[in-house]
Amino acid sequence: MKKINKIETKNNIQNLTPRQIVEELNRYIIGQDEAKKAVAIALRNRFRRKLVSSPLREEIMPKNILMIGPTGVGKTEVARRLAKLANAPFIKVEATKFTEVGYVGRDVDSIIRDLLDVAIKNNKNLMKIEVHEKAEKHAKKKILKILVGENALDETREKFSKMLESGELNDREIELDIIDNSSNGINSFDIPGGQMGMINLSEIIGKAIGSEKTKKARMTVEEALKTLIDEESNKMIDEDKIIKNSLKAVENDGIVFIDEIDKICARGNIKGADVSREGVQRDLLPIVEGTTISTKYGIIKTDHILFVASGAFHVAKPSDLLPELQGRFPIRVQLKSLTEDDLLRILTEPESSLIKQYSALIGVENVNLKFTDDGIKEMARIAFKVNGEIENIGARRLHTLIEKILEEISFEASDMKSGSEIIIDANYVSSHIGDLLSTKNDLMKFVL
Repeated sequence: MKKINKIETKNNIQNLTPRQIVEELNRYIIGQDEAKKAVAIALRNRFRRKLVSSPLREEIMPKNILMIGPTGVGKTEVARRLAKLANAPFIKVEATKFTEVGYVGRDVDSIIRDLLDVAIKNNKNLMKIEVHEKAEKHAKKKILKILVGENALDETREKFSKMLESGELNDREIELDIIDNSSNGINSFDIPGGQMGMINLSEIIGKAIGSEKTKKARMTVEEALKTLIDEESNKMIDEDKIIKNSLKAVENDGIVFIDEIDKICARGNIKGADVSREGVQRDLLPIVEGTTISTKYGIIKTDHILFVASGAFHVAKPSDLLPELQGRFPIRVQLKSLTEDDLLRILTEPESSLIKQYSALIGVENVNLKFTDDGIKEMARIAFKVNGEIENIGARRLHTLIEKILEEISFEASDMKSGSEIIIDANYVSSHIGDLLSTKNDLMKFVL
């Protein structure tokens, strides 16, 4: 297997060519080259658009993508890894969770508000990293003051400072004043028929009683240090700058992944719930096309947000979507069902493959789990067979399979002798699930 070098992406995303983006995605996702190629071009086009001078830049719209393929073949993973690679605000939503305006439930505008919340959280974390060193110094000064008092001698202060730095005082308990957030723990609520998520009761109450209300708390020095670093970081970061950067990030770099879009297709002359389904499609239209959404932090234009939709389309067809919505997803990508070879590669090749995950999990108990080549091939063969005979759930079948094979080991590993080695070969795999594959009825037991 050819090893792909890790590409440093955080600061050099603009330098990544579509080919390099595909190589990066190959580290985590097996196959589906067509889908990878489509999203790589979409990501590169975002960078290209930013270099085009105005007013032409504003006219260049992202080409939204519709992924069509059975469950468990990597549709969601492609979009999620792309967003991580681009360091962009990303949200995954289920199309079935939304209702049209006028029905009880969430409206589609909340997708953009949730995306903004993700962007704000990401930006806040980045800024906290920037000020961490400075915040840590302030936090240590406060803890030192609690430990030795105001009027301590310089010699004493220095001695305790060294102990604090070395971690000797980590388990000592101290009492300190921390900001009381308990009164601000009330979630935002929505007014029926109004703009969802616009009123945050916790903020109103927080401002009324003063957000800097403190309370006494006893905790170890180690816990106190973490708490105070977080408090100091919050004081140092510029909230207005975070919101401004987040609004800009959502408008220019946001990625929305809409899963199960085939489930909101109205089929034939069926009435009832399908009325609401078509309504969701109509509500999605302006957002995907480009509109303005009001949030508590400001207005967001959705013109340049990239929308990636996906669906299995077993019953419905892409042509069952509203014609206008079909036109908003000009790039169609057909994802293929996984072959036996694909399943074999999924087990071993990705950086966080299932084999590595389970070896690490059992390794925590100081038990060495060793998978042989024939054992891995047998797992892939059985997974492919079950997918073909019962229900094709793609790579998710491997999770079910490995859990069943390692059930006994997972249960007994804690009691095993330290340093034990267990070999998972073809015979081991067959002996633990072979009887379940003998007949169709037994196969159904296995699926459940």
